[in-house]
Amino acid sequence: MRFLLAFTITAMFTAFTGTNLAQDKKKIDPAFEAVKDDPKLPRVLIIGDSISIGYTPATRKLLAGKANVHRIAENGGPSDNGAKKIAKWLGDGKWDVIHFNWGLHDLKLGSGKHQVPSDEYEKNLRQLVKTMKATSAKLIWCSTTPVPEGKLNPPRKNSDVIAYNAIAKKVMDENSVAINDLYAFALPQMDKIQQPVNVHFSAKGSKVLADRVAAAIEAALKK
Repeated sequence: MRFLLAFTITAMFTAFTGTNLAQDKKKIDPAFEAVKDDPKLPRVLIIGDSISIGYTPATRKLLAGKANVHRIAENGGPSDNGAKKIAKWLGDGKWDVIHFNWGLHDLKLGSGKHQVPSDEYEKNLRQLVKTMKATSAKLIWCSTTPVPEGKLNPPRKNSDVIAYNAIAKKVMDENSVAINDLYAFALPQMDKIQQPVNVHFSAKGSKVLADRVAAAIEAALKK
């Protein structure tokens, strides 16, 4: 009886909307779609959390015909997750540019403590940069975007974003890694591009970020 009811609901949904409910559930986020490389173009890898997932599709479009733009097939999460998985993410292929970020998950608060303490964050970043530099790719560090005021779930504070970005800048400067300061770029226009009381950006906002990301990647490719 339950099977018959489920089948009937699915059939009705398909008839009225023209959409196959079973197929719709299997739709892949555009950010994670497989990229078929053009062997004539350089290869770019984007590493980051959900903010980067949001701007990846638009970045690909902006760099179409200029670069093969890949990203890791998951949310990069905190830096300790990156330290565990970086070898897998890099794989065996050659990368010309790697645009990367960790931080928004690291500074999440739980029971008054950060998910990844600042000293461990610095240690992880140093190891991650060392691993990525070994690929001979041009590296671009993307600063963590601002956290808005309000009661966020999970809790985060913008003062921590500033502190963690300062740590990251120190590591990148010491390793001569280029910095795409997405924090400074997003901060003056948060009310226009970021969702209210949310670290995530609107669809329009992700496209605005993509403009900046694509420009940084293209500049690196020209060097």
